[in-house]
Amino acid sequence: MAKQTINIGTTANDGTGDPLRTAFDKTNDNFNEIYGADFVDYDKLGTEFTTTAVISASDVDFSSAAVFTKTLSGATTLTFSNVETGMAKDLVITGDHTLSLPASVKTITGTYDGTVSNLIQIISTNGSTEQWATISQEA
Repeated sequence: MAKQTINIGTTANDGTGDPLRTAFDKTNDNFNEIYGADFVDYDKLGTEFTTTAVISASDVDFSSAAVFTKTLSGATTLTFSNVETGMAKDLVITGDHTLSLPASVKTITGTYDGTVSNLIQIISTNGSTEQWATISQEA
């Protein structure tokens, strides 16, 4: 259904707009479409919100997935690409080696522990120039 616009007339109370019942019928129809069961569903979200990707080298491409995984095989410095303000990404990192995040990342809490799985949550607050991270380990 296309959006139904309520005709409000030319001037207040001139009688040229939609009658009250018609106006609220259009309002209900518009809300029913928005709050319908399939208005926003998983299939309509882009891959950057619905997929998992393995970090093969060291670049985390924010446009390619929501969750990234990597097992470190040596000291690794991650880089971020295609970062936009407001993006949130999860990194699940394992491997008993040194992990360095990009200089643009400010860590709020936690430190990387290579002896267990680490969940690193990244929020971009200023595109590619500023992100905030929390680092947690499994219990």
